[in-house]
Amino acid sequence: MTKQCLVIGIGRFGSSVAETLTELGAEVLAVDKEEERVRAVAPRVTQAIVADATDETVLREIGVRNFDVVICSMGESLEASLLVTMLLKELGAKRVIVKAANEIHGRILAKIGADTVVYPERDMGKRLAYSLLSGSIIDSIELSSDYRVVEVVVSGGLVGKTLRGLNLRNKIGVNVMAVKRGSQVNVAPDPDEPLEEGDILVVVGPNSGVARLNQIVERG
Repeated sequence: MTKQCLVIGIGRFGSSVAETLTELGAEVLAVDKEEERVRAVAPRVTQAIVADATDETVLREIGVRNFDVVICSMGESLEASLLVTMLLKELGAKRVIVKAANEIHGRILAKIGADTVVYPERDMGKRLAYSLLSGSIIDSIELSSDYRVVEVVVSGGLVGKTLRGLNLRNKIGVNVMAVKRGSQVNVAPDPDEPLEEGDILVVVGPNSGVARLNQIVERG
């Protein structure tokens, strides 16, 4: 069944989310009070309309309870995002994801009912830091304060080793979810097939285990 998504606020973050959701097969309604933004995103989403989401009447007419998820990306206006989040929950939105500008903003959003709070600027900063200081790690997504998913380039101490031989789960507590080789992604990799330089491991585990994996790679 096709997911029905509502994206409110289509600046850089909101438009990126709306366009990606559409590419992934969701039906997306994008809403912004700035006509220029709506005109720019319209060709790349299911529907885009000019409207002020801080107006309760507008949200009622949109029918927010009919969407599987509502993403509120009005981070440039803290007061507006708080108001819209509160209205969305009062009008019966099933799941509300809100972009926060900072930790205090995020805590308030959570208290008034946001189901998920995201911090795009903070999270991008963390991902950049990981890539700068962890040479083998090319991407990192935080799952919690202690766990993350990372993409690790096979080099150094991993080349020629097998997943069975490395025994990463027992030794350092991380799990290999997939192996990328060129354009191929294997979600059930052969544990006895030697890893090749340039392969990418998709790994999930605690921060401590991820750090140890990076050390294994860099030790050569």
